[in-house]
Amino acid sequence: MSLGSSEKLHVSSGTREADPDEASELLDLLRLDLDPDGEQRAAEGGDAPCSKNVLRKQRHWERQLAAKKSKRKEEKQRRRLNRARESGGDTDAAQLTKRVMKAITKERLAEARSTGRKLCVDLSMTDCMSDKEISRLAGQLRRLYGSNKRATRPFHLFLTDLRDGSRLYRECVRMNDGFLGYAMEITEESCLDLFPSESVVYLTPDAQEALQTVDADKVYVLGGLVDESIQKKLSLSRAAELSVRTARLPVDEYMVKKNNAKNFHSKILAVNQVFDILLTFSETGSWTQALQTWFPAGKGFVISPENSTCFPVEEQ
Repeated sequence: MSLGSSEKLHVSSGTREADPDEASELLDLLRLDLDPDGEQRAAEGGDAPCSKNVLRKQRHWERQLAAKKSKRKEEKQRRRLNRARESGGDTDAAQLTKRVMKAITKERLAEARSTGRKLCVDLSMTDCMSDKEISRLAGQLRRLYGSNKRATRPFHLFLTDLRDGSRLYRECVRMNDGFLGYAMEITEESCLDLFPSESVVYLTPDAQEALQTVDADKVYVLGGLVDESIQKKLSLSRAAELSVRTARLPVDEYMVKKNNAKNFHSKILAVNQVFDILLTFSETGSWTQALQTWFPAGKGFVISPENSTCFPVEEQ
């Protein structure tokens, strides 16, 4: 109840002594007049329907409704993308929201962890590396994972022999945002603890046999070393220690040396560069395209004339 202007109480001096109950009632009425919420409700012309609690619930309901609409729209876009991919159509990925692309990437990586080709990075040789080399390797692992995330058919990745608290482990956590949340297996076990030796193919530039194809029933292992490591044939020695098959990229079969001012030629690649070549070959079936796209020009090799084909070169 509120007092109108015509109902205001006038108390003059010399009147009778006020009854205690009457005084209490008068104070209650005055407090009602000064209640800001009461004034707001009166101004808005209503009581409960316009209360703060009702408005808050209404806003919450509107947000839920908008979220459901957004989710339905994204699911529709995902279905459209899947239909286009299955039919071989070209879909403009730029029209998709980042949230949808993130969901698609997550779905691909989850599928790869159950059905994808398997690739391990053997990190058992980091004790012979300098702090600078450790830092560079951590950066190469980040780029390797980024390539796998963007792939149409990603690999199921394993980082083996990575000890918790080791120099490389700490550097990966420091340099690579979200490293411990990467969609890959990070383990202190070796590749032979995870897979039978007959299924393992260790890739090393010093192997005699050239890799011909990438089989789904094989496990490919890359030695976790960097370019400036001065120890020769370390990855080959590691493969011999494991008693597993070895293979090299078919550089000699598809490439030739190119004359350059420094007369420099090297087949030693960074871990992520070897991975990019394997990934492109797995998706295209062409060693020419994979090597032309990802083998660094500064290494002093080019595709041989008999294998030469013009492919668009991705920015490295």
